[in-house]
Amino acid sequence: MKRIFPHRHLLGIEGLTRDQILALLDAAESFFDVSRRSVRKVPTLRGKTIINLFYEASTRTRTSFELAGKRLSADVINISASTSSTVKGESLLDTVQNLQSMQPDVLVIRHSASGAPHHVAARIRAAVVNAGDGTHEHPTQALLDAFTIRRKKGAFEGLTVAICGDVLHSRVARSNVRLLNALGARVRLAGPRTLLPPAAESLGAEVYPRLEPALEGADVVMMLRVQRERLQGAFLPTSREYSRAFGLNAARLSLAKPDALVMHPGPMNRGVEIDPAVADGPQSVILDQVEAGVAVRMAVLWVLAAESNEPPPAAG
Repeated sequence: MKRIFPHRHLLGIEGLTRDQILALLDAAESFFDVSRRSVRKVPTLRGKTIINLFYEASTRTRTSFELAGKRLSADVINISASTSSTVKGESLLDTVQNLQSMQPDVLVIRHSASGAPHHVAARIRAAVVNAGDGTHEHPTQALLDAFTIRRKKGAFEGLTVAICGDVLHSRVARSNVRLLNALGARVRLAGPRTLLPPAAESLGAEVYPRLEPALEGADVVMMLRVQRERLQGAFLPTSREYSRAFGLNAARLSLAKPDALVMHPGPMNRGVEIDPAVADGPQSVILDQVEAGVAVRMAVLWVLAAESNEPPPAAG
């Protein structure tokens, strides 16, 4: 049988075709209702082992990968750098080679160094999922964002998506631009000039150094957190000044379409990049994104670890 997802790993959105992206989203639809059942499990990956190896702090991504694996009936092991032999000086390669000796089927890795999952994938037999690498990519976040948009809007063609904030340091923005372009949406990037990447237009998006023109007529508004932990002394105004110029409030949101979706990958800096009234308002789908994350990650683990890519079990 022809596999719907022919790749051995999921390292980024770059390199995926439109059909492969849609196949993952369709698979996630099959798994979505599992989390809403009284028994939140299917036997799809029984006997498989998944290791979540996180070198950076995470709440949503790590928890949803753990839930995804367990709801597929896999054995799931969680390892954080602070409790691993990394604190004793063990290298990333030595760590993953030791883990490979335990015969896992999938290794999910988050690391502060861009390219770390690619380095690992070239050296172990297990399938590797990139759960975020430096400022490079975060493919499952982009997939869950697309899943959320499709459930609310139906299609991507003709949609305008504004991604706003600290684009320079955002792996979420990079993955989303690639994915949304592949699916036919129009993408705008907005942020202070100091937080826009050089030659940002080359990413395949329109670029705005002010928030308001990027929001005009937008179907989706995705706000990004200011990643102060990655700024390393770069100039920024105070949080109050940033919020005044680039925070999403009700007045600015009114520039977008009346039914525009408000998104945020989390964690949010309430009152900085997004006003609490907007984050919790009727146009917000932020918690829908979190729920979608489990279904999308179930789909990713399924296509990489299942013996075949036959349709997943019905969620009824």
